[in-house]
Amino acid sequence: MNVLSIANLSIDYVGTQSVFHAVKDVSFDIAPGEFFGLAGESGCGKSTIAFAISRLHRPPALIRSGSKILVDGRDVLALDDAELRRFRWREVAMVFQSAMNSLNPVLTVEAQFYDVLKTHSGMSRAAARQRAAELLALVDIPIDRLAAYPHQLSGGMRQRIVIAICLALNPKLLIMDEPTTALDVVVQREILQRIDALRRQLGFSVLFITHDLALMVQVSDRIGIMLEGELIEVDAAQAIYSAPRHDYTRKLWASMPRLHGQQIAQDDK
Repeated sequence: MNVLSIANLSIDYVGTQSVFHAVKDVSFDIAPGEFFGLAGESGCGKSTIAFAISRLHRPPALIRSGSKILVDGRDVLALDDAELRRFRWREVAMVFQSAMNSLNPVLTVEAQFYDVLKTHSGMSRAAARQRAAELLALVDIPIDRLAAYPHQLSGGMRQRIVIAICLALNPKLLIMDEPTTALDVVVQREILQRIDALRRQLGFSVLFITHDLALMVQVSDRIGIMLEGELIEVDAAQAIYSAPRHDYTRKLWASMPRLHGQQIAQDDK
């Protein structure tokens, strides 16, 4: 059984005078343990899909009838409020854009772990501290940082702590929506390598969303390409890199900056 199955997903933003079709009849699956990338330019519907998977979308966003979102075989769109509360964090966890700024600035790292673990599993403070220490070890952060406040940590450390919190309840699917946008390229690579190692160790699946196709192809098993709300191509990462079928995918690769520019002709010197 697939961890995630999306079928005929259509999402509109409904205004007083018009309707914007943000996601148009999108279908794809993510297998257990798979690292699936979803790429495309800003505004193509990637984040809208991510929010819909956890039912985090809000009006004026509207999921159209006929859409299906199954997580481990469960119909997410049919969950009531109590079921949805249990579903989030345990089944699906999400790392948001600029996630390193989503930590509460007036709470210590330990307090933020405790908040999640107590709310969703009733864990005691002592047990939560032990679990937090285990999770920090997974992302290579010293245990003494549990007493730190977010402003005392680097951007990369804050990002790794957010990821650790998302893994606290062993979700089956980790959604990462532009998780490395505000980080330099060296830290970006370190974060993604750590996530990939954790995925292999813990067995969860990843939905990685970004507009950076070059970064995505380094870590993904398969990649989907979105254009104006439509999923126009899905293939193995190596195939997307070496033999893209859709003209838009080829244009995405052509838009990537190169380490070496075109050689200047002798007559133009």
